Amino acid sequence: MGQPVREYLLTLCVTVAVTYLLTGPVRKFAIAVGAMPEIRARDVHREPTPRLGGIAMFGGLCAGLLVADHLQNLNGVFELSNEPRALLSGAALIWLVGVLDDKFELDALIKLGAQMISAGVMCMQGLTILWIPVPGVGSVSLTPWQGNLLTVALVVITINAVNFVDGLDGLAAGMVCIATCAFFLYAYRIWFGYGIEAAAPATLFAAILMGMCLGFLPHNMHPARIFMGDSGSMLIGLVLAAAAISITGQVDPDAMALFVGGERNATHAMLPVFIPLILPLTIIAIPMTDLVLAIVRRTWKGQSPFAADRGHLHHRLLELGHSHSRAVLIMYFWSGLIAFGTVAYSVHSASMWIVLAIAALSAVGLLLLLLPRFTPRAPQWAERLVPPRYRHAERAAEAALQDASAAEPEPARPIAAGVSGVNGATAIGPRSRFPDRRKAGSSR
Repeated sequence: MGQPVREYLLTLCVTVAVTYLLTGPVRKFAIAVGAMPEIRARDVHREPTPRLGGIAMFGGLCAGLLVADHLQNLNGVFELSNEPRALLSGAALIWLVGVLDDKFELDALIKLGAQMISAGVMCMQGLTILWIPVPGVGSVSLTPWQGNLLTVALVVITINAVNFVDGLDGLAAGMVCIATCAFFLYAYRIWFGYGIEAAAPATLFAAILMGMCLGFLPHNMHPARIFMGDSGSMLIGLVLAAAAISITGQVDPDAMALFVGGERNATHAMLPVFIPLILPLTIIAIPMTDLVLAIVRRTWKGQSPFAADRGHLHHRLLELGHSHSRAVLIMYFWSGLIAFGTVAYSVHSASMWIVLAIAALSAVGLLLLLLPRFTPRAPQWAERLVPPRYRHAERAAEAALQDASAAEPEPARPIAAGVSGVNGATAIGPRSRFPDRRKAGSSR
């Protein structure tokens, strides 16, 4: 198979275009059917916003798979593997349940059962983990039951992690897109760098998932015109998990041993997708940290771990003083640092420069997090040139008093009776700067 870079770009562009064009009509449909939930106490938005954005994203998924099936280089993915059909089957089921939940608010246990069934449908069609490559040990074969259970667990965890991080406008779609971009680069390297065609389905899934997120983001950025809802968050979570399962359980490290000089070196070269599947966890890392902190926080207060509150990471960023857009960009930064840092380390794990670069960027990220706590102060000679928030408190108060006294109107001077002021002013006051020209009989 040739290098289908242009065909990947074509599939990506078609997925983006279909998702973007469908989102507008889907928004009108969501408003018509009443898929606009009431605003809860923990919500950040203040206006009812329609959901069901997952309908457009599912349309983009179908369009991407359809186009790839008719391209010369990518058609082999459908001929040699059943994984695209397995993905479409599981995605259709979880998407349908998500659409019903966006409209009728299904019970959490029903959604959990649907997630497990969707994962089971993919397992039945061959999209499952067959073995686990362990660094320093080699390949560990799994029994069918072990592989299926591990596959279901990974799908459920990834779906709920993506759903959990969907708390701000554009946050979930952007973070998944960043993590998937890093995943695509890694999967493409395994396919063409080592000539292993078993990595082709994962590469295709990653390209389509990027298109779904990029096509939906313009409608979902702050202020969002539509939310993806559970129909979208569970869908992209399942596609992300399917890509990770495909490249982890289907790519044999023994095949890579021919290129990197031994099975242990091959296992080490595949580090980003080993136990516990590091690259998929790049999207789960931040929401899982938020989840653990939420459980500890609520338990410490004597509340139920499932009680809703406004203590999540994005809420804390807003409380620190970050704007909505800046909070989302900070979460993007951390997601990109974890994802691309993992990929870079897998390529040159012996390079100290990569470790130092990751450490330096982490320091920059911490500085961005605490930026509102360290408001810069202008020197005394420049305080009159900057807004009051950058002045020292005492001098800012004095400047405010001076500005207030300067703004007070001067007392009116007495005018002699029968004497008109300049430009027609009277004893009552000066004539308005913009006189009312609407006279009787005037056309205005």
